[in-house]
Amino acid sequence: MTVSPLSGTRSAIDTIESNDPEFREIVENPPRLKGKVLKYSLGRALREFTRDGCLDMAAGLTYRAVFAIFPGLLALVSLLGVIGQAETTTQFMVDLINQMGSKEMAKTLEQPIMQLASSSGAGLGLLIGVLGGIWTASNYVVAFSKSLNTIFEVDEGRPIWSLRAVTYTVTLVIVLLAVLAIALLILSGPVATGLGAVIGLGPQALAVWNIAKWPLLVLIAIFMISTLYYWTPNARQSKYRILSFGAFIALLVIGLATLGFSVYLANFSNYNATYGSIGGVIVFLLWLWIMNAVLLFGAEVDAELERGRQLQSGIDAEDTLKLPVRGFKATLKKEEKYIKDVQEAQDLRHEYNPEKHKDPEAESEKRMWTVLAGGLAVFLGVGLVRKIRGDGPLFDNVDGEDAKS
Repeated sequence: MTVSPLSGTRSAIDTIESNDPEFREIVENPPRLKGKVLKYSLGRALREFTRDGCLDMAAGLTYRAVFAIFPGLLALVSLLGVIGQAETTTQFMVDLINQMGSKEMAKTLEQPIMQLASSSGAGLGLLIGVLGGIWTASNYVVAFSKSLNTIFEVDEGRPIWSLRAVTYTVTLVIVLLAVLAIALLILSGPVATGLGAVIGLGPQALAVWNIAKWPLLVLIAIFMISTLYYWTPNARQSKYRILSFGAFIALLVIGLATLGFSVYLANFSNYNATYGSIGGVIVFLLWLWIMNAVLLFGAEVDAELERGRQLQSGIDAEDTLKLPVRGFKATLKKEEKYIKDVQEAQDLRHEYNPEKHKDPEAESEKRMWTVLAGGLAVFLGVGLVRKIRGDGPLFDNVDGEDAKS
């Protein structure tokens, strides 16, 4: 495999070769993993998590999330404002942060969240709020796409317009799913009670719904994660799975980590004593970083399972995954520019250091001709001296002397 110095993953030639029908057949119809291969894939996922620098990438995603979260909330609140639930939504968010995090964190975020309800409107204001929020929040999806390209060992080869179209669509889907999830939480009581009265279930409908809504919320979370995993990277994975193994692990760990983190904050944390009023912000950023790291680990698991399937099918994927890509034209252009930069750099180095960078073959040939010319000059010089001194030719005519004798 040729490693691309530009992308650090694989060259454009390898990218094109990975779109070969043989690879596509295996990718689209993957074999069932053997136990030994599964064990290797899960172990390598842990090692690749460190090699790929996923903790650093999670920090970058957290930075992007900070700038995306409030525009995303603005889009969400604007959409819920259509059904008159903007203020209810913002209050629900503050209460949720208070329950899952800490009172200080809720107090820190309460004012900016409450301002969202007053800033959202209808008509043109609604449209501007939604589009502006999606445009800003999509930067997080772009950063997530780059991280998954690193994990799946591909370069971003899609044109900018194609990449942006995908990220805007994914962001819109995530926002709509979040709207649905919050609507289920804040509207479930009145809706369930009213529906129960219509069909004759009475108060029992609310009790049933309070249990049934949680599987629906889990399903929404699964669809969010699977959408990010499948559509954001440039690599084409084997199949779209609503719940891949990596997504299952990510969802499980996110749930456990959030629960454990809330218990830690409630009983053992002293962030507020150490950092004062900004303790809530630090706790919130730490939670975001953990969530992003878990999402990247789930993607690593999916990537290594793909590697295991390819290895089991006989594809030499031990060094680099051989997944088809969604686009490679941008990769070709970037590598052409890189080659030109390298050539120009070599020309500059040779121009300003001519003695250090001569052609070895040309220098060897030059030395050979110099030796031959020197030898010929010595031969002619000795012959000329002997002729002047009358010593005769340099080589006697042996046959002639024998004939005279």
